[in-house]
Amino acid sequence: MSNEAGATPLDVTGASDKFQARVLLVDDQVLICEAVRRALFDETDIEFHYCTNPLEAITIAEGFRPTVILQDLVMPGVDGLDLVARYRERPSIAAVPVIVLSARDEAVTKSAAFKAGANDYLVKLPDRVELIARLRYHSRAYIDHVERDAAYAALRESQRLLMQANLELERLTRVDGLTGLGNRRYFDEYMQAEWRRAQRSGGSVALLMIDVDRFKLYNDTYGHLAGDDVLRKIGGTLQGGASRPGDLAVRFGGEEFVVVLLGTTIVGASTVAQRLVQSVRDLAIPHGEGTVTVSIGGAAACPTDDMVPDLLIRAADLALYRAKNSGRDRVELSRSG
Repeated sequence: MSNEAGATPLDVTGASDKFQARVLLVDDQVLICEAVRRALFDETDIEFHYCTNPLEAITIAEGFRPTVILQDLVMPGVDGLDLVARYRERPSIAAVPVIVLSARDEAVTKSAAFKAGANDYLVKLPDRVELIARLRYHSRAYIDHVERDAAYAALRESQRLLMQANLELERLTRVDGLTGLGNRRYFDEYMQAEWRRAQRSGGSVALLMIDVDRFKLYNDTYGHLAGDDVLRKIGGTLQGGASRPGDLAVRFGGEEFVVVLLGTTIVGASTVAQRLVQSVRDLAIPHGEGTVTVSIGGAAACPTDDMVPDLLIRAADLALYRAKNSGRDRVELSRSG
């Protein structure tokens, strides 16, 4: 038990196992405060504090964080009903149950108290057994409310973190871990969607199949770590070269990449492909007596209902094969459909 209220934060951790009520009495009459203190003295599960200055009641309540407030209605300098209403405006104590104490046992006064936000009404001084029972009841209800809100908040946070983790996992399944580009799975999904869109709109789709020249020899000569670095640099170069909205650069597998160019004809695809070949040359990555280069096969088509994306992929792949067999470090084009 205590006299004037101190400031201790409410802790409901483990409250279900060890119930502890925290009662704050706001009453300017010390005799009343002492009478309530004596009534609660032997109750080890009730911590009691009182405040005799109603002007300090809100500050003390926010510091003490009671589980229930006993509130006198008639006090100097403050309207008791107004004080109850002000509790409800403060987020930290808005949900704390308020039991109004009053010498008046009138329906009008009770109605006004409940309208102001009181949870209960007692004519002072109430019977000790009744007082303790109501303090415990309202404290238990408030603690349950706090615990329930905390559990809901924890559940919502867990759900948010789980959703975030699932989204990240979903993203990672579509991203190549080495280059940061989209992977084969993402390419397949993207092509299917954009192919259908082009069928509906009558637009064109161009595809560039790109292969790093003599990459196995590079790995054997400089090591796999250096080879990985080459793939990352080329991936970044391709991504920079496919910069229009809707364009997509992906790692198709191994040392092979693909660039999708939406709304692009074979002429436009050729221009982009030539620029990409030169951009890789400009990296000036040493390889034997020269530098690392790429070969590109390009194809373009206006999808129709009787066409599938594999037709375009095969056409570009065939063009890439010709580029590799024609000396590498070059672009070969084909038309699909």
